[in-house]
Amino acid sequence: MFSRIQLISIFAVALAGIANASPVEERAADITGDATYYDAGLGACGITNTNADYIVAVSTKYFDTFPGYKGGNPNKNPLCGKNIRATYKGKSVTVKVTDRCGGCAYGDIDLTPTAFSKLAPLSAGRLHGVTWNLV
Repeated sequence: MFSRIQLISIFAVALAGIANASPVEERAADITGDATYYDAGLGACGITNTNADYIVAVSTKYFDTFPGYKGGNPNKNPLCGKNIRATYKGKSVTVKVTDRCGGCAYGDIDLTPTAFSKLAPLSAGRLHGVTWNLV
């Protein structure tokens, strides 16, 4: 059996591991949702992009609850500038987070036309069952 000191030591080590987890580790699991595309411009991260850029807008709910974001100025969200890899029917694209999507459900993403076209033709309009994660 464990002594009281051994149990306290095990508990302290476990808490230290939780405290040192990075935001990417907390959100490392694949997320599934729909993908659409939009005309890029000035995004929530304060970066102006064009439709030729490989960028993504994640849902407002995901963006606003990202670990380390304290609200207020969205330019200061630690999610800004991170890359995600989106996959659909065996095709993948890596894009940079520069915006949030107010009309998206939690797992949905909004891509530039250039990024979307790496997964499917623009005529598809909306892709169901796209998986993505931070990379």
